Amino acid sequence: MNKIKVGVAGYGVIGQRLADGVALQGDMELIGVADVAPTLSVRALKEKGMPYKFFTAAPDNTAALEAVGIPISGTLEDLVKQVDIMLDATSAGVGLKNKEIYKKYGKKAVFQGGEKNAIADVFFHGYANYEKGLGVDYLKLTSCNTTGLIRAVDCIDREVGVEKVAITIIRRVADPGDYHRGLTNALQIDKAPSHQAVDLMTIMPHVEATGILVHTPVTHGHIITVVMTPKKDISVEEAIAMFEKHPRIRMVSIDEGFLGNASLFRYARDLGNPRGDMYEIALWRDSVVKSGKDLMFAINIPQESVVIPENIDAVRASMKMQLDRKSGTEATNTYLGIGTWKK
Repeated sequence: MNKIKVGVAGYGVIGQRLADGVALQGDMELIGVADVAPTLSVRALKEKGMPYKFFTAAPDNTAALEAVGIPISGTLEDLVKQVDIMLDATSAGVGLKNKEIYKKYGKKAVFQGGEKNAIADVFFHGYANYEKGLGVDYLKLTSCNTTGLIRAVDCIDREVGVEKVAITIIRRVADPGDYHRGLTNALQIDKAPSHQAVDLMTIMPHVEATGILVHTPVTHGHIITVVMTPKKDISVEEAIAMFEKHPRIRMVSIDEGFLGNASLFRYARDLGNPRGDMYEIALWRDSVVKSGKDLMFAINIPQESVVIPENIDAVRASMKMQLDRKSGTEATNTYLGIGTWKK
């Protein structure tokens, strides 16, 4: 089998997880990763024995990389020449500059949620619009919150249809290890509607959505409360049964000890998951309630890892490895071990 050759630009929070995820795919080959400096993530890569080839995206920094013993396999352009598709996990705005390199060599690329929608031909989600990404050169992923939110909304929408949703996002202020947001003891609210609601409507234009976002001084995960109006009146038990069938939704409860975001992060570490990652969103069974026809529930978004499966779905769609959402997402899930805990 000819494996699809993949490169990763940006070896940070998302990039290192993308590299690990691609390396697990039996039908893909990770050619290498690229970054600009000897960051902590790059230094950790060296200490782990350089399992992936490293390419410099900033040749002027070569001396700094070599000074700490990072072996360099070439430049970002050298990496691009060797791949079929790039996963670009660079800081917002850098991907647009990198796109010129990808276009120069006629290579496909997948960009992250921080880039503007105009960078790509299709705004992509593995479950909600997989087929729209088939053969497309440039795809852009939704943000972590939008990715998890769409999983839950699409799950019910495919069963009975969804008219509208209203969301409240309780958002972690920064990733673990980040200091740029400062040390805070306050909540901060954004203007409504939140971009996640707007982005959901871009992916799922038949659903009316709005939302509010509140920043919180925590680092491990977001929590989203969702008020959903299904097109068909369904019971709490029927909704839970639909959620339980979704491979990328992990059903949990307060009674089991899952009190919040920290409980889920600890559980992922207890499972031995690298970096305490969890690919699934968690949905609390005991949060699913009804108000008239409306459903309300709460989900946890593991922001550092939740978008990894959808990125790999994007590779499959763009390269036409699988031609429908079911076979594409199932292949990704199988190689990442997603859903095995349900069995």
